[in-house]
Amino acid sequence: MTRTQAIGTAKVSPRRGGVRALLRSPSGLVGTVIVTVLGIVALASAFGLLPFDPAAQDATARLQPPSSTHLLGTDQFGRDIFSRAASGVANSALVALVAVLFAAVVGTIGGVVSGYLGGVGDTLIGGITNVLFAFPPLLLALTLAAVFDRTWFTVAVAIAVVYTPIFVRVARGPVLSLRESEYVSAARATGMRPVGIMVQHILPNLTSILIVQITLSLSWGVLTEASLSFLGFGTPPPAASLGSMVFDAQTLVTVAPWTMLAPGAVLIFLIIGLNLLGDGLRDALDPHRKAR
Repeated sequence: MTRTQAIGTAKVSPRRGGVRALLRSPSGLVGTVIVTVLGIVALASAFGLLPFDPAAQDATARLQPPSSTHLLGTDQFGRDIFSRAASGVANSALVALVAVLFAAVVGTIGGVVSGYLGGVGDTLIGGITNVLFAFPPLLLALTLAAVFDRTWFTVAVAIAVVYTPIFVRVARGPVLSLRESEYVSAARATGMRPVGIMVQHILPNLTSILIVQITLSLSWGVLTEASLSFLGFGTPPPAASLGSMVFDAQTLVTVAPWTMLAPGAVLIFLIIGLNLLGDGLRDALDPHRKAR
C-alpha cells in the first residue's frame, strides 16, 4: 500500500468503509435494494398506509385480475392481494426478527460460555445442542408450534428454539481460539474475571460473524414461518401470512393464478434479498476477503 492509499484509507471510518464495501459487492447491492424496498412496504403496512385493509372483504370484487385499482388482483373473498402481501411481509419479518434475535442472544451466550469455560458447562451445552440438531428443523418447529396456543409470539419462540443451536456453534468455534490469544491471556493475568473477559474481549470480536449469521438466519426464519403457516401452524388469522396465502390459493391457481403467484413471488424475493444481503455482509466484514 502506498502512502497516498494509506492516507485515503485512514480518512474513511470503519462503518462507512463497511457500507461502501457492502454496496460494491453485487450480491450486497442487490440484496440491500430488495430488502430496503420490502422493508418500506412492511413499514407502510405497520403504519396503516396500505391502499386497502388487508382483512377487508368485498364480494363485488372477487378474483379480479391485477389492475390499476388492485395492483396484484384480489382473492376469493375480494381482499386486495397487494395489501395482504405487504401485511404478510410485515408479519413474517416480525416473527423472524423476534425469533432470530432471541436465538442469537441465547445461542451466543451459550456458545461463549461453552467455548471459554469448557469443562462440565461445555459438555452440557454441547449435549443439548446435539439433541436439538438431531431433529429436522421444520419438524421441531412444527411440534413446538402445535403444543402451545397459536400466536405470533409462540411461533417466534418455536422458530427460535430451532435456530439457537446454530448460534451456539457459530459463537463457540471462534471463542476456542480467542481464549488463547495474547490480549485475553494478558487480561487474565491482571486478575480480570471471566465474565469481564467474555464481555470486553471475546464478544466484540464476534460481532461481524454474528451480524452475518443473523442476516442469513432471518431468511431461514421467514421461510420457516411461511412453511408453518402453509401447514396451518403459523401466524394465526385474520393476520395475513405469505405461507397461508399460498395455501389458500391452491384451488384457485388454474382460474386465478395471481392469487398464488403474487405471495409466492414476494416470499421468494424476500428470502433471496436476505440471502444476498448476508453474502454481501460476509464479503464486507471478512478481513481475509478484504485483503484479497
